Amino acid sequence: MKSSVKLGKIAGIPIGLHYTWFIIFILVTVSLAIFFFPATYPLWSTSVYWIVGIATSLLFFASVVAHELAHSLVARRFGVPVRDITLFLFGGVAAITKEVERPVEELLMAISGPLTSLVLSGLFQLLGMATSARAEPVAAGAFYLAGINLALAIFNLLPGFPMDGGRVFRAIVWAATGNYQKSTRIAAWLGQAFAYLMIIGGVVMVLMGNFDGLWLALIGWFIDNAASASYRQVRLQEQLRGHTAAELMRTECASVPADTSLATLVNSHILPEGQRCFLVTDHDELKGLVTLHEVKQVPKDKWPTTDVGHAMTQMDSLLAVSPDTDAYTVLERMSEKDVNQIPVVSEGHLVGIIARDSILRFIQAKTDLGV
Repeated sequence: MKSSVKLGKIAGIPIGLHYTWFIIFILVTVSLAIFFFPATYPLWSTSVYWIVGIATSLLFFASVVAHELAHSLVARRFGVPVRDITLFLFGGVAAITKEVERPVEELLMAISGPLTSLVLSGLFQLLGMATSARAEPVAAGAFYLAGINLALAIFNLLPGFPMDGGRVFRAIVWAATGNYQKSTRIAAWLGQAFAYLMIIGGVVMVLMGNFDGLWLALIGWFIDNAASASYRQVRLQEQLRGHTAAELMRTECASVPADTSLATLVNSHILPEGQRCFLVTDHDELKGLVTLHEVKQVPKDKWPTTDVGHAMTQMDSLLAVSPDTDAYTVLERMSEKDVNQIPVVSEGHLVGIIARDSILRFIQAKTDLGV
């Protein structure tokens, strides 16, 4: 999920907001400032309701960041890259770009988030108790945050894969069976079943006049989509198993001189020929690689005056794989670095290029042939 607003980095991990976060932030703040706090503390002034409502809402989302950051730090401890953390409509998500290699690592990574929420719940509860006699608005916000963090921990431990509880369940099944793919399939099916129950329960609540059921149904729909995506990922892994970069790479790559303008590259090569990736040469010496990704980093009005030599990624900076790299690993690295092409290098020499669409066509061909 792409961030719309970048907030900065924590422990080297970029934190961002998806545009849907602003919707839920407004809804949470309004519900606190207009309904929850006035009903619970009727003697406050309007300005206090709004100040406490905004502060509590911000601290709630900070708690969500802490929850996802715990997952991310444990993942990095086990050598799993984390691209970023994004807050969105249904909370937060850490973009962990590959899976762990052992069940115990999966278990520790999954449980770290709910444990963090439980710790935060306890700390906010202590803060509320310490300030209840002297600063009621502070205590009110703290008690609310204690409750919401406790609810966040409990909800995430429900067995709806790929929620934390579903990942804990997968880790247990994985440890018992020794089969990662099978454990993911079972956890995904359980996650979908759990999601359907939430959707049905939400619809029943709405029909009975309780419109909170709409949120329950929406969350169930989100979990169902996420579980389905996880199952598709396992199917993808199975289809690519046993295949290597050498089988998927393109050995004949178009090249352009380094002094070619981006406008010429686009108008004479990319658009008419449909090519998306080019080797950049300077007097027959290979200098780097330029793709649509690099081209789009340059404003369109600068294309006529910017040559590919300035826009390209230099050879020593390229993310490369060897010919015998597992095909699924290639796809993981593309996702990790958010690129669509990867060079294949053998003994320091470029031997080919793998494009994401080449992998997808390969999978489609296998599916069509039933192999």
